[in-house]
Amino acid sequence: MHHRLAKIIFNLWPPFLGAGVKVRRIRPDWQEVDVELRLGLGNRNYVGVHFGGSLYAMTDPFFMLMTMKNLGRDYIVWDKAGSIDYLKPGRGVVSARFRLDAVQLQAFRDATANGDKHLPALSVSIIDADGDEVARVNKTLYIRRKKPAADAPAAR
Repeated sequence: MHHRLAKIIFNLWPPFLGAGVKVRRIRPDWQEVDVELRLGLGNRNYVGVHFGGSLYAMTDPFFMLMTMKNLGRDYIVWDKAGSIDYLKPGRGVVSARFRLDAVQLQAFRDATANGDKHLPALSVSIIDADGDEVARVNKTLYIRRKKPAADAPAAR
C-alpha cells in the first residue's frame, strides 16, 4: 500500500478517528511515522487528561506495519507483546515518532536468516508540546522468515 493512501486510511479508521488519533506523516520508505493525539471530549479520562487507552492506541500498529513494509512478503511479522509506562499526565497535544533504521532492519534479517524467530524489543516515547515525555510504549515483535513453499523449484 502506498504511504499516502495508508495515511488517509489510518486517519479514517474508526478506532483512530474515534480516539482522535491523527497520522501526520509516513515517510515513503516506511522507516518513520509521526502520530499525534489532541485532548478532546472523546479521549479524556475522569480527571481531564489523556485516557491511557487512547495513548496506547495511538502507538499500537506502527512498529509491526513498518517492519512488514520494510522486510517484505518473505517475512511473518506480528505484535507479540506491548506495555506502556505512564510518566506524567498528558494534556493538550501529544505525539509519537516511530523510527526504524537500516541497521535495525538488517539485524532483523540476520537474526531470521536461518528460519529462527526473532523477538526484538522496540520503544517509542509519547511527548507533549513542551517536549516532556508523557509515556513510553514498549513493543515486542515476532519476526520470522517464511519457509519456502514445498512446491517451489529448487535453486540451481
